Amino acid sequence: MLTAETNERLARVGPGTPGGELLRRYWLPLRPYAQLLSEPVMKVRLLGEDLVLFRTLNGEIGLIGDRCAHRSMGLEWGIPDEDGLRCSYHGWLYGADGRCLDTPLEARDSAFTSRIKLKGYPVREMGGLIWAYLGPEPAPLLPPWPVFVWPNAIRQVACTVLPCNWLQSWENTGDPAHNPWLHGELFKYALEKDGLLEDRVTDEGMHRAFTSIRSGVGIENLYARPTPYGMEKGITYSRALGADFDGEAGHSTVIFPVMTGGEIGNTMYNRTQVRVPIDDTSTYYIHYEIAAAPKGVDTPPQDVVPFYEVPLWDRQGKAILDHTFTQDMIAWWSQGDITDRTAENLGRTDIPIVFLRRQLEENMRIVEDGGDPLNVFRDPEHMEEIVSQVRYRDEEEAVRRIGSRIGGYREQYHRGYWRDDVGRYAPANELVQELHRRVEEVYGAVR
Repeated sequence: MLTAETNERLARVGPGTPGGELLRRYWLPLRPYAQLLSEPVMKVRLLGEDLVLFRTLNGEIGLIGDRCAHRSMGLEWGIPDEDGLRCSYHGWLYGADGRCLDTPLEARDSAFTSRIKLKGYPVREMGGLIWAYLGPEPAPLLPPWPVFVWPNAIRQVACTVLPCNWLQSWENTGDPAHNPWLHGELFKYALEKDGLLEDRVTDEGMHRAFTSIRSGVGIENLYARPTPYGMEKGITYSRALGADFDGEAGHSTVIFPVMTGGEIGNTMYNRTQVRVPIDDTSTYYIHYEIAAAPKGVDTPPQDVVPFYEVPLWDRQGKAILDHTFTQDMIAWWSQGDITDRTAENLGRTDIPIVFLRRQLEENMRIVEDGGDPLNVFRDPEHMEEIVSQVRYRDEEEAVRRIGSRIGGYREQYHRGYWRDDVGRYAPANELVQELHRRVEEVYGAVR
């Protein structure tokens, strides 16, 4: 249970708030780059600030204030120019940094261009995402987390807007024990309710609902430990309590402050989750998907990393509950705009959540004291260290899982298990299935 004051401190993200000042020290993904190719001008909101993201005719990307300095017309209706964005009202031109470059209908000796500047923030492209930095200068380095730069991989970006505070989704990353019910019993119930169980569950040993239910058997304890980049957490199992083994089962790793994943792991289709605060009561949620091929198998080249928006509701207005993405979503937004953590009752499954909250608070204090928080990098040599530290945890294990019952459903896309995942909406679904088939052909003898 938190006090109301602490809850506000952790959850709020606007300018001047402790949480907002912390998050402004980081590069945050704003939109898929592919979306900007089809929508070269779009209004965006990040950390409570209204902005316009645009791509010039020369390919430069800008992120500036959303109102023209002339008479406050919305710049989301602007016209891309070779050098910036023109307001469609009177043609005032703004560069990628927000500086006013031209006022075509004003007198030639007008001083507007020398004194008018909208706020402008630096942006970068990495891994098919546009990243923005809204904090004080000098900006830190954009860290090349392996999922965004790893070669020989198929990538795609799933995204959706959630009607709730970002912290509700972030705390899910500190909850490795929700699988048995949220992704197990609820999944099973949703399939039964819609008459889909028999068709969708052809092998209980493989289906996510039943593997999730079994993951709740034999839990002895939960653990949370700091890492150089965030936190590792998981569950300790005991045979004496009914588990199949004695030992730890790790959950996805945490990269502070908004990312879960970031590794190339021992599955053939990895997901990295990024929770980007739009404002206090809405969140831009990114599911970054990567199918990294093992040695000996090449992936087809991608000119642009595709993106897709994930529906939360079906055509009848009912919540979609038959895949894990939207199961997680309802657990977050159903808590309300901002969870009242003064009313919660934490138990042993919440040990990692307590760790996450303390880590947030510790880094807020570092910023308040004038320091750089965790994962703010300024030394270029450290960038190589980030890339080199994370490899396949076990490449042989990764390929051995393809097509076998020891693998999860995300190694089984080529066998129809894409139906049980958000990947059923994905534009690169066929490419992932083909990669899984090719890996099984090349490495079939390993099993």
